[in-house]
Amino acid sequence: MPDKRVTLADVARRAGLSTAAASMILNGRPDTRLSAEAHARVNDAAAELGYRPNVAARGLRTRKTSTIGFISDVVATTRFAGGLIQGALDAAEKAGHVLLVLETGGDPARESKAIAAVLDRQVDGIIFAVMRARELFVPDIPQATNVVMLNATNKKHPVSVLPDELGGGRAAVALLADAGHRNGIALIGHNEEVEKNLFRSATVGQRIAGIRAEMAERGLRFAAEESCWEWEPSQGYDTTRALLERRGGIRALVCMNDRLAFGAYQALGDRGLSVPQDVSVVSFDNDEIASYLRPGLTTVGLPHEAMGRTSIELLLDRNRRPDCHLIPMPVVERGSVHPSAD
Repeated sequence: MPDKRVTLADVARRAGLSTAAASMILNGRPDTRLSAEAHARVNDAAAELGYRPNVAARGLRTRKTSTIGFISDVVATTRFAGGLIQGALDAAEKAGHVLLVLETGGDPARESKAIAAVLDRQVDGIIFAVMRARELFVPDIPQATNVVMLNATNKKHPVSVLPDELGGGRAAVALLADAGHRNGIALIGHNEEVEKNLFRSATVGQRIAGIRAEMAERGLRFAAEESCWEWEPSQGYDTTRALLERRGGIRALVCMNDRLAFGAYQALGDRGLSVPQDVSVVSFDNDEIASYLRPGLTTVGLPHEAMGRTSIELLLDRNRRPDCHLIPMPVVERGSVHPSAD
């Protein structure tokens, strides 16, 4: 038979105080008016007995369970977006909360079951997260439920956390412009359908808007804009190879993500062009692949851990703004940008 659970009354008895006094001390009440010696006796008794508070009972009294539901599509099983969970876990632990993580694979039926599961456990709020930032459909949930959208948006739940892609797009162009590049800059990965469809992406439109805004502000124009349906290495390779065969004078590439840049590296190599001496390359996301390319790829990263932390902080903040909270994208400079002779 398992050992009997140690109760608050057991701790009070060991400390020689009332249950009410022991409760005030263990709950950190600042107005107990009890001596330091009494505090020490209660804390020592709790440690000796291995006392653990009954969270479920406390939740019934306070209507707070110190538990947060984290519902995602494939964030938990996708390496690239794992920082969203890590950041959320760190912030939840710091705030004395437990994160209950459920994954749905994007299946609406599983999403409804996940919502029911966390509501049954009386969580203090729900974070909905997706791997690829987009407008997200969310099944109906009680209006009183605290909800934060992480890497996603939803009109019914206006508190959201997204990367500042507008600023990120500007930063990518600034890297090239500050290195003296003015001519022969090409864009790899332009995709108008994705840029305008929030259900495909809530951020790509902002990324390209930032790129274009910085180009215009610097008085620059793209020598070419190459469209890609998918942002994969094969597309980056084929698109860059076709561009180089069609025209010369390309001195810099802005790739819409690191996987496109990986393919672009291979196409440049096949043409006998070196990065960055012949062609500078900047990209986005700071995928792990960026650090393994040679030379290392200069990229504007997705701030996943900071986004995860912010989502928890907003969920627990009673004064949060019903707004989209943008997290700055860090510039990770490696070796793929070289000063231009322009």
